Formats: sequence, structure tokens, C-alpha cells
Amino acid sequence: MSTRTKATRAETSAGRQARDRLLAAMPMTERRIELGTVSTAVLEGGDGRPVVLLHGQGEFAAVWINVIPDLVRTHRVIVPDLPGHGASEVREGRLDAETVLTWLDELIDQTCQGRPPVLVGHLLGGAIAARYAVRHGDRLAHLVLVDTMGLGWFRPAPSFAVPMMGFVARPTPKSRDRLFHRCFLDMDRVGEQAGEQWEPLLDYALDRARTPSVQAAMRGIIPRVGVPPIPSGDLTGIRVPTDLIHGRYDLQVRLRAAEAASARYGWPLHVIEDCRDDPAAEQPEAFLDALRAALGTSGEEQST
Repeated sequence: MSTRTKATRAETSAGRQARDRLLAAMPMTERRIELGTVSTAVLEGGDGRPVVLLHGQGEFAAVWINVIPDLVRTHRVIVPDLPGHGASEVREGRLDAETVLTWLDELIDQTCQGRPPVLVGHLLGGAIAARYAVRHGDRLAHLVLVDTMGLGWFRPAPSFAVPMMGFVARPTPKSRDRLFHRCFLDMDRVGEQAGEQWEPLLDYALDRARTPSVQAAMRGIIPRVGVPPIPSGDLTGIRVPTDLIHGRYDLQVRLRAAEAASARYGWPLHVIEDCRDDPAAEQPEAFLDALRAALGTSGEEQST
């Protein structure tokens, strides 16, 4: 059961209610940590080797809800809201690569108890994780990039880009659902799997998309960290063991980007079938199998 952090200035009453419902269903404790210029909401739970999960652009920590209960059985799991996302507030200054990488470095310092974590990043979170590994690979035990941005220029398929821009320009239930139908191969099935948590997930996503501070964070961080490719020379220099997990039918970051990176850098690629850009939400069991394969652990092993 999660303990609730103090409500942020940016949260609406509806947003707080949706967030509370999500956190109440998770085997995690929530706390607030000051990391550089970012007052950060962090979920923590479990014991064992630390795993840090970084969500994608416009998302929040609770989007990992389908895989957290399994992961906390064998790992210490740390799940922050990215700077300016969810309930994490940027106190001053602008968001750029330096700010975000400093934020992540301090997060690892304050939550991983001196043990190098497995760093898992999804979409924008993957671009942040990869950029961090370029500089601080010695601080990580393993890097896992999930449908990650940063391997090339961010050029989503037009069938995704149009509803994405529509939702950003005018966040409504209709525009949200139109976009989410492009994020998932079978949105109805995802909703069935999420059960009672589906409605608060949808509600909180809409609340965050309508929040000016979140909109400002997106405008700051995506063009500087997510859209431009990480130089291939930097990626070649990553020394920490690295795996790629990718949905076969992703419309945001097409599979061919991950295939090219796998071939160029020698990173194992785990393709998730019947899935678009969010394997942890759409195919959680397959995602966990791929993550265990990447880390060399089985579901029954206790990580040490």
C-alpha cells in the first residue's frame, strides 16, 4: 500500500483522486525527494538488486503498474515521475539534458543504497537512460532500453503523429482515446488487463496533459533530449551490458530503429509480439520474460 506524498500545486482535485486510486493499488511507498531543481515524486518497494524504471514522455510512474508487483518480489524497485511529469515539479530553470542527467545521477545516489542499479527506460525515459549510460556506465549494472527514443531522429508514423499532435493541442477524452488506440495494438484488451485501474490511468493521463507545468516540461525536454539522436560514437562508447526490448508494431519508434541499433552496437534485441510502443502495459508477461532474459534471472530467483 502506498503512502501519499503532499499534493503538488499543479494537481487538480480530479487528478489527485485518480493518482490516489492508482497508488493505493501498488505495493510501493511514495515519497518526495529534492533532486537538483526538481521536487521529485518517487515510488519505492521490494528488496534485492535495485531496478530504476523511467517512463516515457507525457506519462507518470504508475504506467508501470502491470509489472511492478512481479518486480518487487525479487528487486528493490525505484520508479520516479520524470522531471515536470506526474507529481514531480521543476522548481526553477529550464529542462535540458544537463538538468535531467544531474537529476538522474542524484536519484541513483539517494535511492539505490550504493548498489549499481539496472536502469530501464521507455521512450523518452530510454533516451535519458542511454544518455546517462554514455557518461556514467560505471554506475550501472545493466541498461535496458524499451522502444527507446534517441537511437535516431524521432520520426513517428503519420498515423501516430496526427493524433499525437491533436491530443497535445486539445487534450480531451476523445483526442486521448484516439491517440491511445495508436499506442496499443488492442486498447480494449489493455483496459481489461488493467481492470479497476484503467479508468484512473485514463483520467490521470488526461489531467496531466491539461496541466500547464507538464506541457511546459514536455516542450522543454522532448526537443532537447528525446527528438535528436544520440551520436553513434557516444552509443558505441557505452560499456555497461545493454539490451533492447521493442514492440513489433510500434508506430512511435519503428522496430527498424532497434534492429539497426542491435546490429550496430551488438545489443541483444527482444521483440514483443502483438504489441505497439508499450510492452510493459500491453504484454506484461512477455515484457517480464524479456527483462529476465536480459538480466539472466528467472522469475523464481532472488536477485542478490
